[in-house]
Amino acid sequence: MSNPAATVARAETPSPATVAADYLGRVLKARVYDVAVESPLERAPRLSKRLGALVLLKREDQQPVFSFKLRGAFNKIASLDAEARARGVICASAGNHAQGVALAARRLGLRAVIVMPTTTPRIKTQAVADLGAEIVLHGDDFDAAHAHARDLECAQGLSFVHPFDDPEVIAGQGTIAMEILRQHHGEEIGCIVVPVGGGGLIAGVAAYAKALYPHIRIIGVESEDAPTLHHALAAGRPLRLPRVGVFADGTAVRQVGNETFRVAQALVDEVVLVSTDEICAAIQDIFEDTRVVAEPSGALAVAGLKRWLQNNDCGERACVAVVSGANMNFDRLRHVAERADLGADREMLLAVTIPEQQGSFRRFCQLIGTRAVTEFNYRYCDAGAAHIFVGLAIDPGSDDRAEVVHAIRAAGLKVEDLSRNEMAKLHVRYMVGGKAAQISDERLFRFEFPERRGALLKFLDAIGTDWNISLFHYRNHGSDHGRVLAGIQVPTDTASAFAQHLADLGYPHAEETTNPAYRAFL
Repeated sequence: MSNPAATVARAETPSPATVAADYLGRVLKARVYDVAVESPLERAPRLSKRLGALVLLKREDQQPVFSFKLRGAFNKIASLDAEARARGVICASAGNHAQGVALAARRLGLRAVIVMPTTTPRIKTQAVADLGAEIVLHGDDFDAAHAHARDLECAQGLSFVHPFDDPEVIAGQGTIAMEILRQHHGEEIGCIVVPVGGGGLIAGVAAYAKALYPHIRIIGVESEDAPTLHHALAAGRPLRLPRVGVFADGTAVRQVGNETFRVAQALVDEVVLVSTDEICAAIQDIFEDTRVVAEPSGALAVAGLKRWLQNNDCGERACVAVVSGANMNFDRLRHVAERADLGADREMLLAVTIPEQQGSFRRFCQLIGTRAVTEFNYRYCDAGAAHIFVGLAIDPGSDDRAEVVHAIRAAGLKVEDLSRNEMAKLHVRYMVGGKAAQISDERLFRFEFPERRGALLKFLDAIGTDWNISLFHYRNHGSDHGRVLAGIQVPTDTASAFAQHLADLGYPHAEETTNPAYRAFL
């Protein structure tokens, strides 16, 4: 016998079709094009070929403020009555929402106050100031800035523009789906993949797309260290996470909105979680197809689509990924470049222990063969064993990883795969080395050699085995020449022979034995 109470509860819950229909008219009437442009929907040829699917990128990075956020901000502000407009608007943000509100207010001739944490980089405060907004710096984090903004809202009679949890903001973001379905027929779209922070974007996209084409799967993507919507859907209610990672800072939100959750719960098909390395690989994927550097949150959808397609497909239908923004902090580019190959499974990191014997270093390199070496760190430790940190290029989806580990173990060497070891990737790879005890006659040299497959082994062959290598550092920086820092033990009675050997090698080199950095740290 059925439970009457349960039946009543289900009857009171709006159906997905009802939730979607409620927003259809709002999206169609949304005012966004006073500030926004209809962004292109472009095929990603390289990514499509690699994934075996038709991948279309919705290029919101091409908006005037390089992000989709101005859509919702303008629609909300435009919906205010004359009295509210006269008093002005306020928001709390250190990123794309701040620029969207500032631009919308300037276009409508309104006063805009933006509260930003005191830790906000100057480049971001300047971008907002250039749009004519008043900037108030308050607190060390977003929560403190948000609380102060709400205080100013009450004290000065300003209208608060929420970054996501507002029907007018959601409707403004929903115009992205309206454009997608105008640019590519809905019957030919299998899924739309959307980055998720507070949920405004995915709620708007889901509502419009599902209202017209219920078959289209709406897939949200979050960073593994900011699973806000993922956890909320599992719990059946919005949850406040104790902390979130900030690499994808544009979506680093600790709790989804109540309205965005209501819509997402009814209409979002699933949420995919991706790692920082996968986000970095997606930034590279987008760059290779568009020559644009997306911000981490802007690349979330591509990262999630790649993950989703590992176990799913859309058949002949297109997969649409929303590239939500390109406000990349320049100082993050090095981190992205370092982690992209790991995220795309194009590089593996190994810790290998070899005997501390003359020639064992070279024999290990012969074991690797002609594989492209991306990184090589070694420092003499003691007379028993040597520890090497090495990076190798591998082919995604191949058996390279298992084959390399098997070959090294078959040679009787101890090896650990550190490719998914976060401490190794963040810290240890930069700390391998240190001062060596009980080492004599060491001299330090910088070498350059042509960068090509097998070049590192050829370099070691040229150095020979007459002198012991006590320190070795190599990192492939993507240039046409490899750069090596090598410590070599050169007894005094062989100094002349060694000097002649270097001259015969013909590799550009410079001695660094007297360098103070070497004396202090190596």
